[in-house]
Amino acid sequence: AFYQTMLKDAFNRLLKPSLIREVRSDRKEYADLESIQTFEANLRNLLLAAPAGRKPTLAIDPGFRTGCKMVVLSDTGKYLQYQAIFPHTGAEKRKQAVQTVKDLIRKYQIELIAIGNGTASRETDQFISEVLRETKQQPIKVIVNESGASIYSASDVAREEFPDLDLTVRGAVSIGRRLQDPLAELVKIDPKSIGVGQYQHDVNQKLLKQKLDETVESCVNYVGVDLNTASKELLTFVSGISPTIANNIVAYRNDRGAFNNRQELLKVAKLGKKTYEQAAGFLRIRDGNNPLDNTAVHPESYRVIEQIAKSLNLSLDRLTEAGERLKSLELKNFITDGVGLPTLRDAIAELEKPGRDPREKFQYATFKEGIAEIDDLKEGMVLEGVVTNVVNFGAFVDVGVHQDGLVHISQLCDRFVADPNEIVKVGEVIKVKVLEVNQKLKRVGLSIKQA
Repeated sequence: AFYQTMLKDAFNRLLKPSLIREVRSDRKEYADLESIQTFEANLRNLLLAAPAGRKPTLAIDPGFRTGCKMVVLSDTGKYLQYQAIFPHTGAEKRKQAVQTVKDLIRKYQIELIAIGNGTASRETDQFISEVLRETKQQPIKVIVNESGASIYSASDVAREEFPDLDLTVRGAVSIGRRLQDPLAELVKIDPKSIGVGQYQHDVNQKLLKQKLDETVESCVNYVGVDLNTASKELLTFVSGISPTIANNIVAYRNDRGAFNNRQELLKVAKLGKKTYEQAAGFLRIRDGNNPLDNTAVHPESYRVIEQIAKSLNLSLDRLTEAGERLKSLELKNFITDGVGLPTLRDAIAELEKPGRDPREKFQYATFKEGIAEIDDLKEGMVLEGVVTNVVNFGAFVDVGVHQDGLVHISQLCDRFVADPNEIVKVGEVIKVKVLEVNQKLKRVGLSIKQA
């Protein structure tokens, strides 16, 4: 009896709590990793979303009573002009707003119109559609996810960039730039504020930050960076470049104008040969002295590429037109001590698509007219929408009613789905069918497989 009591006490008081803690800790670690991996996948897809391109842009941060804040951005994302309009506060002000928008489109030859997806988004979208019916120019009009724009506008980065602009104006600039090039703009915002991920505040914060930083760096280096337009925040994520060197690159560019070749980087303060070796292949120069500077080919391989061009009797700028001749080259003949076969293969693959953005072709959702609020949704409707977040139990989709709908994992497709990321990704434009609308709880149930 004594031993039984002793064993019982030892188990209940010492062993059991210890085992429970161990199992909980193990399961928490597993859950954290699952959640972080989902966040990583969403962030990667968001950062690698197709850019609309370098085009003059009119960016609009919509609002009712306070009006719509409009900014004009150049094709390189430079801030040009700010104007507030009040299209939703009476006929007279609406008439003035129509004229203002027309004048700005004509004056700056606007090709893109970015509208934030917050309050008054759909009403502003309909207003802009009416204006465009009366203009000769037909810019592409896109509703842009503005998650994190307010975080950016109050940040030190935004204050340093636009010290004289109001918070709301900075937010409009961010909305426009993330349409032109999502990657270049979103790197300025803490990934946790971008609006993707699940349970991100409950997981191991140190591990989350480390993994998200690695994801951002990987995306930036995968796409490459335009050395003459990149912000210092974007440059910081390039392999080997520290915040100090990024600052020095921007200062050098501001003082002496655009870089003409990669070699010029060695003149930047604190940028030594080691950093140059690490970073050069990820930095692009358009219309520079050397056409290879606008490719992912590293300067160490330039001499070999010049030999290849010579063997084909082509100049460097015409080498990219060689096509089939490049593929049929006997690469073993060009191997050197510094450049091996894998490097040569990568260089040839890059020359077949020089300077081409590896991201997908730009596409955007067209939200159905007359659908602006959750009350406008009816069961059975088939709508176009944009995936805003992918989680382990499904995907959230913006169909233009200020409230994302959920496509449960069981409604993604006709087969068993282990991971929703296999079927959809953040930023993808898809068709969905409305299954359920609960106005009271503001819940919308959607289906992809039934659409």
